[in-house]
Amino acid sequence: MKRLATIIIFLSEVMAANTQGLDADSLKNLLTKTDENTTRILLLSQLCNELARYDPDSAIRLAQDGLKLAKQIDYRKGEVSLALSLGIALSNVGDYFNSIKWLSSNLKYIDTTQDRGITGRYYTELSLAYSHQGDYGEALKYSDKNIGPMEKWLERLPSVSCTICRGLFLTRAIIYWEKDQLDSAKRWIDKAFSYPPTPFPAINASAFDYAGRIQAKFKNRDSALQLYRQSILIFQEIKHPYKGLVNVYNSMAILLDTIGRRDSAIVYLHKSLTISQSKHFAREVLEANQLLANIYETYNTDSAYYYYKQAVSTRDILYNQDKQRQLSNYKFNLELDQQQAANAEAQLRSRVKIYALLGLMIVLVILGGILWRNHTRRKRAYILLRKQKAETDYQKEKAEQALEELKATQAQLVQQEKMASLGELTAGIAHEIQNPLNFVNNFSEVSNELIEEMKTELATGNGQSAAQIAEDIKQNLEKILHHGKRADAIVKGMLQHSRASSGKKESTDINALADEYLRLAYHGFRAKDKSFNAKFESDLDKSIGKVNVVPQDIGRVLLNLINNAFYAVTEKRQQLDGSYEPCVLVSTKKVEGKVEVKVTDNGNGIPQKVMSKIFQPFFTTKPTGVGTGLGLSLSYDIITKGHGGELKVNTVENSGSEFIITLPC
Repeated sequence: MKRLATIIIFLSEVMAANTQGLDADSLKNLLTKTDENTTRILLLSQLCNELARYDPDSAIRLAQDGLKLAKQIDYRKGEVSLALSLGIALSNVGDYFNSIKWLSSNLKYIDTTQDRGITGRYYTELSLAYSHQGDYGEALKYSDKNIGPMEKWLERLPSVSCTICRGLFLTRAIIYWEKDQLDSAKRWIDKAFSYPPTPFPAINASAFDYAGRIQAKFKNRDSALQLYRQSILIFQEIKHPYKGLVNVYNSMAILLDTIGRRDSAIVYLHKSLTISQSKHFAREVLEANQLLANIYETYNTDSAYYYYKQAVSTRDILYNQDKQRQLSNYKFNLELDQQQAANAEAQLRSRVKIYALLGLMIVLVILGGILWRNHTRRKRAYILLRKQKAETDYQKEKAEQALEELKATQAQLVQQEKMASLGELTAGIAHEIQNPLNFVNNFSEVSNELIEEMKTELATGNGQSAAQIAEDIKQNLEKILHHGKRADAIVKGMLQHSRASSGKKESTDINALADEYLRLAYHGFRAKDKSFNAKFESDLDKSIGKVNVVPQDIGRVLLNLINNAFYAVTEKRQQLDGSYEPCVLVSTKKVEGKVEVKVTDNGNGIPQKVMSKIFQPFFTTKPTGVGTGLGLSLSYDIITKGHGGELKVNTVENSGSEFIITLPC
């Protein structure tokens, strides 16, 4: 019964905390008419809570002023309320570290207060801030503190209709959505919609937004579109453009772009960007810029580059390493403080017990018992410590042995990858070397015939005709020499590729290298699969000149990327069964003092969910036994570490991929 009463108080106070506020203009008017400090602080708290959703900069400034006043008059409840509004506003502008810091600074107070309404709101905002930051473990921990008691209560009273449940369960769905656990997100959003709408339009609108996102992920696009429209209609009825409206604009843009309505998607993204930039919603600015960059990438590279730069700049502000490190340090210190407080409380209880025993029992008996017990424990602890140390040393030795074995295995796999690329070359080289050998054989046969004719002419005394034949023989020998050198160069190139890299850079013709490996890769595929056929082109900038690189290493990179491109178009051709023309393009260009080499294909592209893993060792999307998963990893290391360049990829699912090598001149 006591737990039921607590839950009811929690619900009533959450409702009261969110319904007592007037609109911002009314609150500002009341502030001008009151001089009483505690009243001003409460009004400021309500005003900041309202502004945090659509004017976070003003909310931050006013909350900071209110906190100074609350500290001056030692009004703790006002401090806690203003810190909550400040935390919400900071989270909305993307300052998750300071948001979490302000919210966490009052955890001790809200864990002991009877005001369950503000406690619930603190846990909700902390769970969202941690989720946006990417710390889903902490997000779920604070969400559990809200939902745990609520679910137990609902199990006991299943007939109760709780309007606040939609907001609590929506928060849980958002965390699982950002964690990319769609089934869990759908389960919680369905649970949210099983309860009545809340009195707060923004929560109801956001519920439709995330329900639409989940439907879109499951390719139920008509349902998603309808849910997004419902969300937008509710948000547009609110006086000010809330942050949630920006989110649903971005959601709508993603869906419209997916179904081919690119222009409409751009319109929604510009709406989103206009509001986000004016209100400093950093996370939404980042998302809108990323989406615009992806859309423009296919037809307007200047715009795509502009929005890509904006996205990178915003991402650096939001998620730079200093903020991540500060947050980690803060979490560690917070947990340490909590542990120390718990230890202090435990020690206090222990002292009380000891003092009580000292008053009831004979001091010497207690002291002797304590000394004997402590001695026994130390002895056991010493024995246990020795066993643990021995076990630790053993485990360390095993770990070091395993590490050495892993290094040896890795070296073997790297060599296997190099030999695999040599195997890819072999078929192409066989085709390439056959042409000059055919020329050598043909011209040798013709030269033999000409020598016989020259002998005949000399025997008849026709010296002029014999001289002309000798001139023809000379030309044939020059052609034999030319094609022999060509075959020699091909063989040397193969040997150079198979040889371990010396790491010495040489002045190399990048255009010739790219053209050679494009042809070798193509003929290699043709040799393995006679039915294989693909259009391959090169667009080489002749103004590049020669570049200092390690030719064996750059050759391996080019061969790997071109082979991957031919594999991608082959796979798509097999899927489409003749209704598609595969094409691979290799291009070079000099850009701002650097050489840019692009390998482009019109295959299936790379799924976004694996983009972050493609340069990791041993990761591959090819079937088992087809790839080692080391090609792109080695290529990335060769370009970035060996040559101080960059290796990037642009991809669109079902449209193709473009790998870009950038090398310093």
